[in-house]
Order: sequence, then C-alpha cells, then structure tokens
Amino acid sequence: MKHLIFIFAAAVVLVLAGCGKSEPSRSAIESVESLVANPERLKELRAQCKADHARFGDAQCHAVAEATRQRFMRSGPSPYAGDPVPPPAAPASAPTGADAKD
Repeated sequence: MKHLIFIFAAAVVLVLAGCGKSEPSRSAIESVESLVANPERLKELRAQCKADHARFGDAQCHAVAEATRQRFMRSGPSPYAGDPVPPPAAPASAPTGADAKD
C-alpha cells in the first residue's frame, strides 16, 4: 500500500512539473527581414533585448540590431525626421595631370 501511495505521489509531481511554463524556444529566432517589415515588433524586441539580453540570446539580439541598422540606413525617405537635410552632392572630380597647372 505504501508503494502505491509513493508511485501515485510521484506521478502527480511529474504531471504538475510538466504543466509549468516553458521558456521560449531558442530556435524560434525572428528573421531580420520580418523585423524590418514589422517596426512595432522590432521596437518591442529591441526593448526586451536591452532589458534582458541573456534571456533572449545573442542570435535574436543581433538580428534586432541588424534590422534596426537596415531600417535606419535604407534608401528612400527616412522614417525618423522627415529628411530635413538633403543628401550630399556628388564630389567634384579632381583635375587630371593635363588639366593641372603648376
């Protein structure tokens, strides 16, 4: 009878331990492309990586950083300041040896 109670108690403990919250899967890393396309999710993950980098891991936080960089450096209108400064003009070419005067 004692063995039956012990086995039942052990089974209950194992079932309850299995019902606990699991950590997010490390293999479910969001891609850079999906983060570039979804700025709200990017903002959320950027805050989470800043708060607890170890929990989210290097791979996810590096993907967040790369997506942030790509959104900031992309060509076209800037999502940040309405492009108040025009892009720089192309540099003038330097005079060649025949055109240069000494």
